[in-house]
Amino acid sequence: MTTSPSPAPAHIEIDGVPAADPGVLAAVLGGYGHFTAMQVRDGRVKGLGLHLDRLDRATRELFGEPLPGGRVRELLGRAVRASGRRDSSARVYVYEDGPGFLVVVTVREAAPDGLGAPERLRSVDYLRPAAHLKHLGGFAQGYHGDAARRAGFDGALLTSPAGEVAEGAVSNIAFWDGTSLVWPTAPHLTGITMALLAPRLPSVHRAVTLSELPDFRAAFTANSRTIAPVTGVDGVTYAVDEDLMERALGAYADAPAEEIAPGAGD
Repeated sequence: MTTSPSPAPAHIEIDGVPAADPGVLAAVLGGYGHFTAMQVRDGRVKGLGLHLDRLDRATRELFGEPLPGGRVRELLGRAVRASGRRDSSARVYVYEDGPGFLVVVTVREAAPDGLGAPERLRSVDYLRPAAHLKHLGGFAQGYHGDAARRAGFDGALLTSPAGEVAEGAVSNIAFWDGTSLVWPTAPHLTGITMALLAPRLPSVHRAVTLSELPDFRAAFTANSRTIAPVTGVDGVTYAVDEDLMERALGAYADAPAEEIAPGAGD
């Protein structure tokens, strides 16, 4: 039986300069895959186990193979050390690469600690496909977010055609009814920050519609970079609840941070 030779990698140039590794770049440009984003502080990450579980589950779903947490820790720790950034924003991407997958780690400047700037959001009729995955291909999210900013808002709030709230374009959103945080249950990504906050604060998970937004007292968004108060959605306005925001920041601060790997913060 004759085995067909593997195809040669595509020739790829960037601004006229040949790519150093066309095979790797071709996999990245393919755009099929998933990722997770995190804040690293002195070689430690809050909810690191949740990040590892997310990566493994999505890799099994998309590629039919596991992604061992030990491998992620090794690659992430190596990249953090090589970057020289004790505090940083890190991402782990998993791209399709032939029959398997390729893992890419990026390390950039850390997001500021503390509360994010207040946000006014504009609702848009859009739900992410396969919303339970933090997948690549966020064109629509970027498009709707940019359109909202051009209209004078700070970002977009994704909703169903029936007006059921799902999530922010790049965040989860929680509404405060005076007793509990209400996390919308329309198709969304369970963010790591959301997963850390919900058990540490009084929370319920249920459907939320645009028509009931005036009934809430406050709201905030949460993602891997920040927790930020929401001061309005469309024509509905909210005051910043300082006590609520202090409780949210305190709950996040109380979440334990896990070491990536020995020496990752050196």
